[in-house]
Amino acid sequence: MNAPHASVDVLIAGAGIGGLTAALSLHAAGIGVRVVEPAQVIRPLGVGINLLPHAVRELTELGLGDALAATGLPTAAMVHYDRHGNRIWGEPRGLALGYHWPQYSLHRGALQMLLLDAVRARIGERAVVTGTSFVRYAETEGSLLRVVLRDLARGREHTVPVRALIGADGLYSTVRARLHPGEGPPLWNGIRMWRGITEWEPVLGARTVTVAGSNAQAKLVVYPISREAEERGRALLNWVAEVRVPPDHGAMSGAADWNRGGRLSDVLPHFAGWRIGDLDVPAMFAATRRILEYPMVDREPLPHWGQGPVTLLGDAAHPMYPVGSNGGSQAILDARVLARCLAVHEPDRVAGLRAYEDLRRAATAALVLANRRMPADRLLQVVAERAPEGFRRVEDVLTGEEVAELDAAYRWTTGTDVAELNGRGSWGV
Repeated sequence: MNAPHASVDVLIAGAGIGGLTAALSLHAAGIGVRVVEPAQVIRPLGVGINLLPHAVRELTELGLGDALAATGLPTAAMVHYDRHGNRIWGEPRGLALGYHWPQYSLHRGALQMLLLDAVRARIGERAVVTGTSFVRYAETEGSLLRVVLRDLARGREHTVPVRALIGADGLYSTVRARLHPGEGPPLWNGIRMWRGITEWEPVLGARTVTVAGSNAQAKLVVYPISREAEERGRALLNWVAEVRVPPDHGAMSGAADWNRGGRLSDVLPHFAGWRIGDLDVPAMFAATRRILEYPMVDREPLPHWGQGPVTLLGDAAHPMYPVGSNGGSQAILDARVLARCLAVHEPDRVAGLRAYEDLRRAATAALVLANRRMPADRLLQVVAERAPEGFRRVEDVLTGEEVAELDAAYRWTTGTDVAELNGRGSWGV
């Protein structure tokens, strides 16, 4: 589809979870918006995602609560085991923990398509212009910024005047590169991840996020992500296997490509013989049709996100390790705060963008740094060191204070306090 040449109020580069939520939120605030996306056709790609209650609350405020409930599974609990299947710690999640909104586990692609359908239904079919990439922005003309876009099918560039530009274009954000040139590649922490989705028998109590082992060596995260599969008496299991690579393996090779294929023969040896409750881990891996592989990366927090009528959102602004289910949830919060700030500071788009950054930059930077420390994984490694062959009672391995520390680690990395979230208003306008 050809990109528009008429002026645009707010232009968003990137039709991911953050960009689409921003489009819906801006439209709800009465602000004109257009999204450009390099993919010619947006398809439901990816694997599973957890949406935390504070993100579910914002999507519910956008009128998407019923659609989320029809697609995702409300997460009931999170439980940690050692690599032998011995239970270390667990707690309820979402509604069971006291939130007024559930935590959902669902397919990332299903969430993206849900948002895309809502954008097209509410704003119009041309609200998302595919096959079009952001190239650069040039000098302003009065209150308008000149943004250069490229029609990828025709190889032609054209200029669109906009009042504000939002870079929601992911880890390798072109908008970020223009704002912060010379930053270099993402930072790798030495952990490689393999991911996959497998239809399986319901296991591990169902509707549970299960974590086993420690990524100091090998760690597994697995949870169901489909209501439709559950209604058929099955479980669509999303799994993530994390393995720390020895330092002598050198630096990260190649780009962190979320759709890079992985090999069963690479991941399987690290989990040979693993059985967690009623889950045969190697059998689940072997039944996976497509395995993805990529490194665990982030970037240093920025001293500022944008300048003038330009800013960043989601992974473009604050890519972080996948700890505490924060990536997609924080992008949704970004989108909601952005729309609110632009509406409050109407018609001054620059003031609105700086207000948005003031509210979100420090909070997300703190999460990036907290996720690097991985406090929960540190205690899981303590268990592995103290009881390498397993244990009968966790009290024989961890003190009461250490168990409380594990609980506190999750309270921090998963975000909002129950009473605080339940008691405050929405970020919506």
